[in-house]
Amino acid sequence: MNPFEKIFNYQVMSRLHETGTLAVTSHERTWLKAMLEHPASGQAFTPETLEKLQSMLQGDPALDMKEGFGEKAKSREHQVYHPLLRSLRRIMLRKSGILINHRIRDGRMFEEQPGFPFKLEYSMVKREWYLIWYHLRYRALMNTKLQHIVELAEQPVSAEEAAAVETDINHMLEARKESAVIEVVREYNNELSRILYAFSCFEKQVGYDDAADCYTIRLTFLGDESEYILSKLRFLGKRVRVVEGDKLKRRMRESAAKALSRYGVTEEPQVVP
Repeated sequence: MNPFEKIFNYQVMSRLHETGTLAVTSHERTWLKAMLEHPASGQAFTPETLEKLQSMLQGDPALDMKEGFGEKAKSREHQVYHPLLRSLRRIMLRKSGILINHRIRDGRMFEEQPGFPFKLEYSMVKREWYLIWYHLRYRALMNTKLQHIVELAEQPVSAEEAAAVETDINHMLEARKESAVIEVVREYNNELSRILYAFSCFEKQVGYDDAADCYTIRLTFLGDESEYILSKLRFLGKRVRVVEGDKLKRRMRESAAKALSRYGVTEEPQVVP
């Protein structure tokens, strides 16, 4: 691309940005049409928004993906979209509190629990939505499946109280943080981008030792996320090894010992220092 084309493209994009216009590619339009055909789209959007999006995509045969595509067998989807997501998101934007009635694993009910919604999370493993909220009475962080919430109502709180709760939540999360250092085995340096992608959802710092030609990745994560990190380490196999983080090292040794025992090997796996 020559300099004049770059200048012209920059001017076009600047004008679009000034007028609030969003340029959408054909791939994005195709993806949007496929998404709107999913049964959950009726819950994800209000009827007015859904009708507007569908009208924008009408009359374009290039967006039809039904022909020539087949979906392989997969596990049953439990939750793609939950009806509470929209109302919870709006409550969180207003920084309001909630009164929540919810169940726990053994079936017991807890009614009119005062709380402050903090974050919505989707578990890719369990394929379920979770609400992380702060219990105003017990001053503790709670993690509740949306499907276990029986009833939820908005409870206004003052701006000062909301700010104090958010500060308390951040202190709790900081106290739960752990760290580990993962070394990339030198033979697999050319796969660094793939390895970094496996840990893309975590806070990390990448270091490089020029003399040893060695990359290290320092991960920072919450304590309850360690099992997910272990699954990524097992997936990467011999490409990486944990050099700092006693908890991860111990769990990796346990996993290796259990795997070897299934094949009649009872020796303790050798750990490279």
